[in-house]
Amino acid sequence: MILTLPIRDAEPATPRAHIIRLDLQGQQFPYRPGQAAYVQPAGAVKRRPYSIASAPEETAHHGQLEFLVQTDASGTFGLSPDLIKPGTLATVDGAMGSFVFPAEHPSEQNFLFVAGGTGIAPLRSMLWHALLAERPGRIGLIYSVRSPDEFAYRQEFERLEAQKRITFHRTVTRGTSDDWTGGQGRIDASCLNGMIDPGNTICFVCGPPALVGDISTQLTALGVRKDQIRIEQW
Repeated sequence: MILTLPIRDAEPATPRAHIIRLDLQGQQFPYRPGQAAYVQPAGAVKRRPYSIASAPEETAHHGQLEFLVQTDASGTFGLSPDLIKPGTLATVDGAMGSFVFPAEHPSEQNFLFVAGGTGIAPLRSMLWHALLAERPGRIGLIYSVRSPDEFAYRQEFERLEAQKRITFHRTVTRGTSDDWTGGQGRIDASCLNGMIDPGNTICFVCGPPALVGDISTQLTALGVRKDQIRIEQW
């Protein structure tokens, strides 16, 4: 499905990424939690694939598609901020991808989402789907970035944690600030072990190849079956 939609709003999420919301204007854009679409704002040289960050339930309620897009002033490593101003038309082509939340109600009751960097986008869609569908069981999120200012949706996840709707662990692998109270270093087995119930947890992992491979190995060693580990790397 290809639609041309106006950008409703765009806001900085990290020093290198923006959240953009496209107005569906009453049109339908069916997708499953975790899927992606190609996005090409007017003036962009080429289209780029981005995971849809909003859950289908959010999209249906608000009438908009949400994306976490990489931005770069030169346009070399992402979209130029000048191309994603509100009112700009963007072509959206999708949905696509097999990294999705199960369509049928799974037998497992617990869900763990592990994200590295902008890999949070499809996991946010899945996480909110699980919350809005009122799935029973525990929902955990482990989010790793290089420095504290690179967390997208941090306040949102902290609010969900304060409401006891999710368990949220965040860690930084490089520089920290004086007021940083989260974890430091790479995600390790001790962090994962407290978030899983082997045999009763589906794990979704998205991020750079090194993180995806490392987490998958650790989860298997902790007793999570391979068919209960879903991965996506970029």
